[in-house]
Amino acid sequence: MTGDPAPRHGPDGRLLWSRSSELTGFEALMWRVEADPRMRSTVVIVETLDREPDWDRMVAATDWASRVVPRLRERIVAPFLGAGTPFWSLDPDFDLHYHLRRLRLHDGASGADLFRAAEQVAMTPLDPSRPLWEATIVGGLPDGGAALLFKLSHVLSDGMGLAQLLAGLHSRTREPTPDKPQPPAPEPTPTGPVEALVRQARTDLGLVTGVARGLLGGASALVRPDRALRDAAGYVASAVRVLSPPTAPPLPVLARRSPSWRFRARDVPFAELRAAGRAGGGSVNSAFVAALLAAFRRYSARCGEPLPSDRLMPVTMPVSVRREEHEAGGNHFAPARLSAPVGLVDPAARIADVHHRVATARAEPALESVELVAPLLVRLPGALVARFGGSTTGANDLQASSIPGLQGDVYLAGARIVRSYPFAPLPGCAAMIAMITHGDVCCVAANLDAAAITDLAGFEQDLADGFDEVLALAR
Repeated sequence: MTGDPAPRHGPDGRLLWSRSSELTGFEALMWRVEADPRMRSTVVIVETLDREPDWDRMVAATDWASRVVPRLRERIVAPFLGAGTPFWSLDPDFDLHYHLRRLRLHDGASGADLFRAAEQVAMTPLDPSRPLWEATIVGGLPDGGAALLFKLSHVLSDGMGLAQLLAGLHSRTREPTPDKPQPPAPEPTPTGPVEALVRQARTDLGLVTGVARGLLGGASALVRPDRALRDAAGYVASAVRVLSPPTAPPLPVLARRSPSWRFRARDVPFAELRAAGRAGGGSVNSAFVAALLAAFRRYSARCGEPLPSDRLMPVTMPVSVRREEHEAGGNHFAPARLSAPVGLVDPAARIADVHHRVATARAEPALESVELVAPLLVRLPGALVARFGGSTTGANDLQASSIPGLQGDVYLAGARIVRSYPFAPLPGCAAMIAMITHGDVCCVAANLDAAAITDLAGFEQDLADGFDEVLALAR
C-alpha cells in the first residue's frame, strides 16, 4: 500500500516507464470495447493542492514530463490493414496547449463543486486521435486551494503503473529543481508497410507462444508430457472459473445502468483500517472491501430490500500480476471475481470471509488467462468485442481496487499535494470504488452509476457507516 515505487531513469535521462510500443492483448481489448460508450476506461485522479500552482512552472513541468515520459506524446495507431493489435506511436502533431488546461470555480465554491467539475471532465471522451491524457488545474477552492484533474485512459496503465509514474514526476520540494534530467523531445520514426507487417508477425508469434506456454507449462512439457497434459487440463478448469462471472446474482436495487458518473470521496485513517483488518484475521485490503460490502448491505435495506445473512453479491478486484521482468507502467493485473458476503453483519467475520475468498482467487493457476484469450478476442469485429466486454462486467455490482501511494510530502509546480483521489472507470458495473494511501490517510474515491445508485446522499451516509462499522474493530 505504501512506499516509493518511482521508476529509474535510463541513460537518455528518460524514465524507464512504458517504453514498449506494443499494447498487450488485455490493453488492446480495453481499447476495442470502448466502442460501447458505457465501457470507456477513463480514469480521473483528483489531487487537491494547498495553493494554486504557478502557471508558467506548471507549463514547463508538463512539457518536461512529456519529454521524460515519451508515452505522454504517443497515441494509439490501428495496425496495418486494420487487422491485428494496435500499437503506440509518437503523435507528430503533439500539442501541449490541447492537453494542459485550467479553469476557475465560482466564488464560494466547495469541495463538492470540485468533484462535480471532475465528473463532467470524466464523462467527456478522450480524443482517440491524440495522446490519451489531459491535465486541468482548477482554481477557486476555499482558502486559496486548488486541484489537479489528471484524466487518462486506463489503457495507458493500471493503478500500480500510475503510482510509479506519479512518483517519478512529482517533486519532493516546493522550489524548482533545475538539475533534473532534460532530455530532448522524442522524434517520430517513420514506418512503412514492411515494418508494419514485421511488427504484426512478431506480435502474432508472441501470441501463439504465450498460449502454448500457458497451457503446457513451457519446457516442462517436453520432459514429462503426461504431467503436462494433466496440468493443462487443470489450467483449463481454472481458466473456466477465472473467466466465468461470479455465481452470486446482482442486487436488485442496483439493476439499472447508464453512462452517467457521480463522484464521492472519503478519508479513512490508514492505521485504523489496517488494525481492523488484523483484528478480523485479514489485511487492510480485506477490511476495505468489508467496509464497502457493509455500505451496500445498508443501502439495500435503505431501499426497502434488506438482505439475508447468507446473501452474496458479485464483486471484481484487480490483482497485480507484476513480475521482476515487467517494466514499470503498463497494465499487469488480472480480474479476480468474487461472490462476496454482503449480507454478513459481523464485521470481523466478513473481513475473514473476504480475505479467504481473495486468497482463493489469487491462487488460481489460470489467474492470468485473460491475457491469453484477449489477443484472440481483439481480432473480432468491434461490435462483438464490445458485447463480450459488456457481458463480462455488466453483471458486477462492485469493482474495488486498492492502489499504492506515496510517503512524505510531494509537490506540483510549488503547490503541496494534500490529498489524491483515484476515480477509476465504470465498465458496466454499478460502482467502482478505489482507495489510495496518502501519508497516513486512505483516500477513498467512489465512482457511482447515477442510474444504479439513485439515492446518492443516502449511499454516501451508508459508506461512512460501513467504514465506521469496520473501524470499530480497531478502536
